[in-house]
Amino acid sequence: MALSDASSSSGAPRRPPAALASALLAALLIAGCAVGPDYVRPAMDLPAAYKEDGPWKTATPQAIDPAHPWWEAYGDATLDTLMARANAANQDIRQAEAQYREAVALASAARADFFPAIGLDAGANRARTNNTGSIQRRTTDTLGLSASWEPDVWGAVRRAVEAGDANAQAGADDLAGARLSIQTTLAQDYMQLRAIDLQRALYATTTEAYAKALELTQHQYAAGTVLRSDVALAESQLKTAQAQGADLDAQRAQLEHAIAVLTGQAPSTFSLAPLPADANASLSSVDAVHVKLPAVPAGLPSELLERRPDIAAAERRVQAANAQIGVARAAYFPQIVLSASGGFSAGNLASLFNTPSRVWSLGAALAQTVFDGGLRKARSDQAVAAYDASVAAYKQTVLGGFQQVEDNLAILRVLGHESDLQAQAVQASQTAERLALAQYRAGTATYLSVVTAQQLSLTNQRTAAQVLGRQLAASVALIAATGGGWHAGDAPTDSSSASAPAAAAAAPISGT
Repeated sequence: MALSDASSSSGAPRRPPAALASALLAALLIAGCAVGPDYVRPAMDLPAAYKEDGPWKTATPQAIDPAHPWWEAYGDATLDTLMARANAANQDIRQAEAQYREAVALASAARADFFPAIGLDAGANRARTNNTGSIQRRTTDTLGLSASWEPDVWGAVRRAVEAGDANAQAGADDLAGARLSIQTTLAQDYMQLRAIDLQRALYATTTEAYAKALELTQHQYAAGTVLRSDVALAESQLKTAQAQGADLDAQRAQLEHAIAVLTGQAPSTFSLAPLPADANASLSSVDAVHVKLPAVPAGLPSELLERRPDIAAAERRVQAANAQIGVARAAYFPQIVLSASGGFSAGNLASLFNTPSRVWSLGAALAQTVFDGGLRKARSDQAVAAYDASVAAYKQTVLGGFQQVEDNLAILRVLGHESDLQAQAVQASQTAERLALAQYRAGTATYLSVVTAQQLSLTNQRTAAQVLGRQLAASVALIAATGGGWHAGDAPTDSSSASAPAAAAAAPISGT
């Protein structure tokens, strides 16, 4: 930096060299340019509508509010509490939040190159010299301030800052994507657990009915009206149902452990009690698992570019890669470095701050690489290739998003029809079971026909419960595929807003 009161050894004031002033003026005049291409979002041929329609298009549901937690549409207080815990304590979310803060710090580091580097130095030196037999001892005390600055003439720093900001925004999108992924997994695991609770309740009722049927055959065998084979068949049917029910216990335990980890807890400290059975609810109805099946609008394909955090992150990485092309191309141009220093130097501390002890220097340097063996061209080619790769990744992410929406729209359409048919199958098989049992008691049918009807009824009811679980899981997947209510404009502007309040991790869970 230049010192206004700096003087030469003669004490006469001097102005900064004209060459330095000219270089500084030229740098300021051309500082507005930046090499490399300006960013434009990669063009894509977007479809006008989704292939699948069905009730998700013809109904009139309300769009998901980005500021409203999407899982509340299911109307389950236990799920709401689990989500609060996951948002606050899940380790994958915390990792993504830390990576976002790292990206913000890197962007700030790139912005620091806009400013000069300023240093302060102080020292004391004692020396003994021998000059042609004359021995001298000298003490020198110094205090100085120095500065150097490289003007961003060719825009390398601006492009680096552009890349850093784009990467920071991508980090915010990654954080939103990590949250949505954890929330989706948690909701699907919870829905599957509730569907298994429904099946467990079914098997509890079924084994109770099978036990009564076994008791009936035992009494009839004792009375001599049926064969011993009927008793063995009834006993086999009961044990088979009990074994299948025990297998459901293992599946539920695994889902419960997964939910514990997703909410940041050790499985040994977490439990989730089954919901009470609703005698008035059909197995094919969401009332049986105490949740609502929300109607989710898929929106237009073009909206997906702003509603999915993974697509937004991929697009912002394209912007960062585009900026890196400018950074690489700026290396072809000369570097201009301006430097200045000023301070005091004296033989003793008493005279250190006297006017004759003042020292200063100003300088400008211009450097240009003449030959580097193709290094700059290789780095430029690398930047262009990285940009092309990021564009391909972005387009593939968009196509993958379209596929996920179409898949889940199709699944929900098919499962809706399957659920209706399965409900009819359950009613028919239950009627056949009642008739077969009545005929057996009247002695007009064998017990084999009863077993066949009971097994068919059990299979249909369990299938109905499984279809319901698949419907709920597909509903969650569709919400996630359309962004979960997230929007590209919702990305946090600083790292302080990226973390959820930790107090939510201690919230109690109803039903435990």
